[in-house]
Amino acid sequence: MNPLVSIIMGSTSDLPVMEKACQQLEELQVPFEVNALSAHRTPQAVEQFAREAAGRGVKVIIAAAGMSAALPGVIAAQTTLPVIGVPIKGMLDGLDALLSIVQMPPGIPVATVGVNAAQNAALLACQMLALNNPILGQRLANHKEGLKAKIEKANTDLAQLHYNYKTN
Repeated sequence: MNPLVSIIMGSTSDLPVMEKACQQLEELQVPFEVNALSAHRTPQAVEQFAREAAGRGVKVIIAAAGMSAALPGVIAAQTTLPVIGVPIKGMLDGLDALLSIVQMPPGIPVATVGVNAAQNAALLACQMLALNNPILGQRLANHKEGLKAKIEKANTDLAQLHYNYKTN
């Protein structure tokens, strides 16, 4: 099984956040890989990874962006694959990482999700892959139906709350 999605983080300290992407890809049955590569500590390895990813069958890269938040941009500069940046909450509650990713220079796009929103990065990667994969598209549709069912159940549960001045 070859990975379609590659999840990259600067260090395993990002794993608690990025695990949500792993779990979502697992649930949707999308082959993925997970590696630690640092834009500053292993720049040659990052460059080699980015240049070789497409040749290995990877279709989308999800890159965590903590501290200096350089990793998604450095990867995007070396590949034509879509790169999704996940800003990691750090020094300024993740605002520094978020701004670093969304302010990429012209010609080096990096898609960006919310701070610590690795699950959304995985879903976005799956939506990209589903453009050519109707089975995955159906899994995504089922996932969204599941989200709808959770809210409907929540409203049923909330209707059972009794307060003297509650009107619904």
